[in-house]
Amino acid sequence: MGGPEPGVKRAVSFVDGQNLYHHAKAAVGHPVPNDDPWALAGAVCQQRGFRNVGVRFYTGVPLVQKDPKWHGFWRRRLLRMRHHGIDTTERPLHYRHVQFPGPGGPKLIEIPQEKGIDVRISLDVVRLASEGDLDVAILFSQDQDFEEVAREIRRIAARQHRWIKIASAFPASPTATSRVGVRRTDWLRMDRSLYDSCLDPTDYFAAR
Repeated sequence: MGGPEPGVKRAVSFVDGQNLYHHAKAAVGHPVPNDDPWALAGAVCQQRGFRNVGVRFYTGVPLVQKDPKWHGFWRRRLLRMRHHGIDTTERPLHYRHVQFPGPGGPKLIEIPQEKGIDVRISLDVVRLASEGDLDVAILFSQDQDFEEVAREIRRIAARQHRWIKIASAFPASPTATSRVGVRRTDWLRMDRSLYDSCLDPTDYFAAR
């Protein structure tokens, strides 16, 4: 779109860590985030004939005083990613209280929420596309808020007279909670065999 299709298509992957984890948990049954983002991006790129030139990973991290187990997990996992050349972005989770009815009366439950992750991903996709650092942006996410990013990528391609593709990669199976990718993107379905070939066996709950 916007120009001639390049012979070598440079792809940068933007991994929405929590979105991918929750959809993969339903689709392929892994109870913890255990994918290797670089391997997963590489497998998707190889399957589609793209050149993998970068992986960026984004996640919210619980506060240590709220959830020391998962805080330590994410700290250790993100450190390993950085050592393997993955650009990581983390944001502390925010917490809100929600009242739920119960047999003994209303109960106040603390709910963790990510803040700023979607915005950061969107800004990075647009910046790298605008600066000519990619031909293909692969969103490892099924968050429909990224439809606006897809619209913007098309505008950039038209302004710059360049061929730019934006795609949504996601785990697919009969048990998946969602079977569609981000609207206005190319959908790259990852089956169980592909996903399972790209696992990270490290136990990040074990303190080091």
